[in-house]
Amino acid sequence: MKKFVMTALLLSASAAHAQKVVEFWTISLAPLFNDEMNRVATAFEKANPGVTVKWVDVPQSAIEQKLLAAVAAGRPPAVVNLSSDQAVKLYQQGALESMDLGAGSKTYFAKALGTFTFGNKVYGVPWYWAPKVVAYNTDIFKKAGLDPANPPRTIQTLMAAAKQIKDKTGLYGFMPNINGTNFLSIFQEAGLPILSKDGSQAVFNSDKHVALLQQYVDLYKKGYIPEDTMRRGFTAATELYSAGKLAMLITGPQFILRVANDNKAVYDVTRVAPYPINIAGNVIHTPLMGMSIPKGAADKALSQKLATFITNDLNQLAFSKVTKTTFPSTVHSSADAFFKTGGQNAIDQGRLVSSVELSKARDLTVVVPDSSRLFKVFKDNIEAAMAGQKTSKEALDDIVKAWNASL
Repeated sequence: MKKFVMTALLLSASAAHAQKVVEFWTISLAPLFNDEMNRVATAFEKANPGVTVKWVDVPQSAIEQKLLAAVAAGRPPAVVNLSSDQAVKLYQQGALESMDLGAGSKTYFAKALGTFTFGNKVYGVPWYWAPKVVAYNTDIFKKAGLDPANPPRTIQTLMAAAKQIKDKTGLYGFMPNINGTNFLSIFQEAGLPILSKDGSQAVFNSDKHVALLQQYVDLYKKGYIPEDTMRRGFTAATELYSAGKLAMLITGPQFILRVANDNKAVYDVTRVAPYPINIAGNVIHTPLMGMSIPKGAADKALSQKLATFITNDLNQLAFSKVTKTTFPSTVHSSADAFFKTGGQNAIDQGRLVSSVELSKARDLTVVVPDSSRLFKVFKDNIEAAMAGQKTSKEALDDIVKAWNASL
């Protein structure tokens, strides 16, 4: 009888081990990339007998709150997909575990891995990124008297084209990514600094900073930018473009696939041009996506194994071939010939355009202490300037004062 009980206990323990579940979260990849994410999960299970992988997709707007709640409850996922700026905030809130990659760190581009390195420790492995492009509706261009073969090449000419489109057609020309803290990257793309060289002072209230912010305030006040720009940002821009009500969509090329799925008629008249560079900066803010381990993960070693598996050369290349427009952060896979091929449709054009722009791509995420609070101060004051509640100078002066009290 004792032998039977012991055998049963051993079998029970074995079954429990065989059913070990690891969960990983991604951001806004479902349903377009279900097959690829499920393929990765199955491949990891095959390479790690006794492990079951559960994939959960979370909306962009909910990922931070959901992760913090899971960490507080003691039930975090094994791995979580975060953008570089999200990783900064969650690291500062003590919600992430450090990683020890050893020789595996050489898999990734050094600057890409450095984006997820804080205090000389790695808190995430880089995954995918894609320099912004401009998808534009050739039919709207023609109606506005613009040449579809000669899209805007600078921010200044893009603004001028947007005015002409609105004046001639009544449709919006573009919806700039200026909500939240996005002006921090807009300033840097214009060659304007955010912090002093030693990082001890915020310096983005110079006359040049004020003048740049005022350009967007004027566009907003005069009705050249949609009213919900500050509330819904990129989401609203994608919806408007897909509905044929926006002429130019500033986007990561991977999101052109959403246009193809939402409205084929609009997709068929879409062409893709390089992101209009600000000549003074000659840089394109290109946020990285990465995979991090949440604080309190049940098996840190297994979590790291899953994170590096999702982001290895083979799987990064496979993901890029499915999205058709994202780029790997690993050295070997980035050299694949796939990234140098173009085509007639907008998706293929987007990939080729982005591959050319990679030399200008940099993750310009700003790292400051107490970033959640300081970023809220930034956001609130920029919104006040856009709404006419403060002048551009007052808004930037107030932000800089608050930041310098903390730096």
